[in-house]
Amino acid sequence: MADVKPADHPPIGQMAPDFTLMREDGSAVTLSALRGSRVVLFTYGADGTPSCTNEIMEFQALLPEFQAAGVTVLGLSKDGVEKHRKFAAKQGLGMALLSDKEGHVMEDWGSYGAKIFFGKEVVGVLRSTFLIGADGVLEKTWRVEKVKGHAAEVLTAVKG
Repeated sequence: MADVKPADHPPIGQMAPDFTLMREDGSAVTLSALRGSRVVLFTYGADGTPSCTNEIMEFQALLPEFQAAGVTVLGLSKDGVEKHRKFAAKQGLGMALLSDKEGHVMEDWGSYGAKIFFGKEVVGVLRSTFLIGADGVLEKTWRVEKVKGHAAEVLTAVKG
């Protein structure tokens, strides 16, 4: 196995690492261009898998509340733009799904590395969520162990 260990999440209270990635509609999203509104960025394994689909759909169901609070919600995985496009269309998603095919952004954010999966050590996406302030400063991070109810927990933090 590769000697890859997850980095820590970026420190709370510091500027969130900037990135520019393509979204499912083929347009580019630059994190720093979203300053002025808060951002929730969540990383997940793959479009269409049961747990990931459940997580995405929980964020989708709460999207109107996030938007009413002035928050942009972004999903991030290693899936390509075309796979994101098909998945977003099938699920009727209203949020951006960003493509990090090489995984560099997830590595920078401490969301990619070694983990235990079905009893074996593997290297992959470490499900994480980040709340970024309107000033670009990281407010809160989560290493997500349980998908059910997580989006509601994030919304509570946003409103708190």
